[in-house]
Amino acid sequence: MIEAAISEIRDKGFCVLNARFAASTIRRCREAFWPILSDYLEKNSEQPNRGPHRHFLPMPFDPPCFQPEFFFDAELLAVVRGVMDDRVVADQWGCDVPLKDSIPQQPHVDYQRPLFAEDPDLLLPPYILMVSFGLLGISRSNGPIEIAPATHRMSKNEAIRAISAGEIEMQPVLLDVGDVLIRHPWALHRGTSNKTDMPRPLVTIRYVRRWYADFSRDVSTMPRYVWQSLTAEQQSVMRFPIEDR
Repeated sequence: MIEAAISEIRDKGFCVLNARFAASTIRRCREAFWPILSDYLEKNSEQPNRGPHRHFLPMPFDPPCFQPEFFFDAELLAVVRGVMDDRVVADQWGCDVPLKDSIPQQPHVDYQRPLFAEDPDLLLPPYILMVSFGLLGISRSNGPIEIAPATHRMSKNEAIRAISAGEIEMQPVLLDVGDVLIRHPWALHRGTSNKTDMPRPLVTIRYVRRWYADFSRDVSTMPRYVWQSLTAEQQSVMRFPIEDR
């Protein structure tokens, strides 16, 4: 499974690991996160930060929203490390939430600032991977992400041209509760419309090679008691601000 997933990410730019997390673990996270999300939307519903009726907010590190298996699952980490290297760190932990009446985004890549500004289309080995899972099942009706396969190995302009010409089709990624999507951020993708009355939270952890940092997303602080509950090996995978509380 690990080698097949690594190969699929290298070829297509993404893969799905089925039933990676227990449904009960996701349920505990969802139940704890729901009042946080409701409070956020009550205050910010008229100030979407990812397009009409679409929001991004950092995830909290307080259990049960934070579960160590989300970050340290052995097979998931083996895939991430197999695509990059053994010294990857997690540095972002957030949630994308389209609401009813959200509209499809334009195809785009994440982290668009090139590593080498003088050669923005230089194809490089991956140094970022996104690991995402839904707190609800993600169906065609509640706003699945769509990804254009293999566009991580093309220049952005050529990939957009190929999609516009119908040469490459955007593929919706449907996820059951517990499924995990691993994707290359330079594969063109977009969020789609949530046609239901229920907010659709997709939680994402970003893993990067240890030398890379860009501080491009807001992140929550990790309580020191949570940090101290981790093993030394687990701590070596985390790059988040620590707070005494």
